[in-house]
Amino acid sequence: MIVLTGATGLVGRLLATELEDHGVRVVTRTPHNAGFPAGVEVVEGDPQQPATLENALRGADALFLHSRAVGDAAYDVVALARELGVRRVVALAAANVDDRPDAQPSRFRGDRNKEVDDAAAASGLEWVSLRPSSFALNALTAWGGQIRAGDDVRYVYAGFEESPLHERDLVDVLSQALLGDELLGRRVDLTGPESLSHGEMVRQIGVVLGRPLRFQEIPAPDAAKGMLANGLPEPFVTAMMARYAAHAARPQFPPTPEVEKILGRPARTFAEWAADHATDFGAPR
Repeated sequence: MIVLTGATGLVGRLLATELEDHGVRVVTRTPHNAGFPAGVEVVEGDPQQPATLENALRGADALFLHSRAVGDAAYDVVALARELGVRRVVALAAANVDDRPDAQPSRFRGDRNKEVDDAAAASGLEWVSLRPSSFALNALTAWGGQIRAGDDVRYVYAGFEESPLHERDLVDVLSQALLGDELLGRRVDLTGPESLSHGEMVRQIGVVLGRPLRFQEIPAPDAAKGMLANGLPEPFVTAMMARYAAHAARPQFPPTPEVEKILGRPARTFAEWAADHATDFGAPR
């Protein structure tokens, strides 16, 4: 039995479906409206309150440790899992896990990547920690509303580059880590197959949609004001703008071959991701 924390998010739901035939149990605070397939066992619990996880962890073989779901409780969750006989823990951390905490934007949205990474490695169990780079899904979060509304995308740093990772590749690697032995005892940096600028990502989305999308670079202070107006926390926005500025002249997290080495096939490209999410960006105009 494999126990999943963070299962109600997109990655968790995909992972639950992927592992359904192997015996999967998801932990959620709201089990009655979780909406999982019939073959997925749903157990009530709060990953940030480890004492509520006993029923979920009892009799399990492996645990997926989601950094936002468990938050500051990572060490206690792992300790309870070990006590109840779980033999493997797989952590979802991030490529910037070793940066200063105030330089990690996602920490200000609840992610505790360093904590889950360290808790897994120090668990005394079989362990793997996956450290993905930027998710391709971030493009939908950052630009989806503008693209649905028109052909102009206003954002910062047209030339900023990173290697966006398709969430399905992450799920496939997570499945390997939970089911196989090849990755045990490793911290694995995962990226997409190519380093792309903001401007190029927008262009590729436009090709998929059959629309002439245009990237219009705006000053960082203007972008920050817009993010704050949309409800993003100020520390998150500050850290994000600093990350862009720090890597404006050199790619952040250049491509690694790990996805292809682990899965035995090329990593999915950003263009493939855009095609998979075309309807999320709106129909061609």
